[in-house]
Amino acid sequence: MSLRLVGIAGSFNRPSKTYALVEHIAGLAAANYGFSSKIYDLKDVGPSLGTALWRSELDEQASQVLDDIVKADVLVVGSPTYKGSYPGLFKHLIDLIEPSELRSKPIIISATGGGDRHALIVEHQLRPLFGFFMAHTLPTAVYASDRDFVDYKVVSEALSGRIGSVVDELAAFSFLPSVKATLQAAE
Repeated sequence: MSLRLVGIAGSFNRPSKTYALVEHIAGLAAANYGFSSKIYDLKDVGPSLGTALWRSELDEQASQVLDDIVKADVLVVGSPTYKGSYPGLFKHLIDLIEPSELRSKPIIISATGGGDRHALIVEHQLRPLFGFFMAHTLPTAVYASDRDFVDYKVVSEALSGRIGSVVDELAAFSFLPSVKATLQAAE
């Protein structure tokens, strides 16, 4: 049974640079470690997210996405930058997760924004958010600006390098069977 990687892009837009970034990171991680992967955005969660005060009030579609997130072995989280932070409905989705459900889970954090002035969203917003859950946010955070994409594809060599670095950091989680097998095969 392969391990599951779930990507969540905190965006409603389609196409979306945030979704493209999460998809790119998840694809590289899946290829390197043999994860099965599924990528979602807030449109996949659906409209019940905006009306649910409690997890039990989510419709079936939103409940399935949330269940996939908490059952994943590895998460790739991406947020668009909205006024210096993540969007409110993205935070609301995360608020519906019990803290114990993300404890010790490896999480790659990423964000997109119009320019460099928003780059600290990953360190000042996303890392503390998932730190509350006692998740393992990987040391390298990935931020991408508009200039890193062409037609919603990653084209920047510098961005590709950061993505490669964070995916390599997953190897530290040798308790993951597929990572352990990959490391043993490389020896």
